[in-house]
Amino acid sequence: MIRFENVGLRYGLGPEVLRDVSFHIGSGSFQFVTGPSGAGKTSLLRLLFLSLRPTRGSVRIFDRDAATVSRTVIPAMRRRIGLVFQDFRLLDHLTTFENVALPLRVAGADESSYRSDVKELLEWVGLGDKMWVHPPVLSGGEKQRSAIARALITKPEVLLADEPTGNVDPPLARRLLRLFVELNRLGTSVIIATHDLALMEQYDARRLVLNNGQVEIYD
Repeated sequence: MIRFENVGLRYGLGPEVLRDVSFHIGSGSFQFVTGPSGAGKTSLLRLLFLSLRPTRGSVRIFDRDAATVSRTVIPAMRRRIGLVFQDFRLLDHLTTFENVALPLRVAGADESSYRSDVKELLEWVGLGDKMWVHPPVLSGGEKQRSAIARALITKPEVLLADEPTGNVDPPLARRLLRLFVELNRLGTSVIIATHDLALMEQYDARRLVLNNGQVEIYD
């Protein structure tokens, strides 16, 4: 599904942020991406989401070369990838329902075609009673679950999560992890970038450890 071969990445004329990174991610897999602050976790997620192109090496996603894929094709590829941001990025003037449905609205879908799916997904993440409220009245954990639901509404094949437990307490972090594990059991590949060692100890999964721009893999 995803393959990196000797990937290097630099911003402008600066030093390489990633150096000779090689790994593959199979369909239906689960992995943590970890490492110290500044190790390149977010840059790696940006490559996976096709918002960056590698400086050198090969990144293949869904059997397409990320370095040469046409920009007109990228939106369709991104619809197969869900992304959960650490800072939620919810729109305060929209309700929880509207925030979660936003990717479908942007794609031109009629509300009647997705209304039941959005409601079912909000129930699944435990927000059925917060469906019609706006983000300012939600707790940090509720905002994070809203962001997860928004990332899942397009039924992506891959879910990327950037520090999804960075703004929540340990009990909620465990609850969020259970959501990711259940999602993986339903067939979605899950990639969680985190520095939370306690979270990773909760679940025996593959680890991609970034350090000084390079990756070590622990299966």
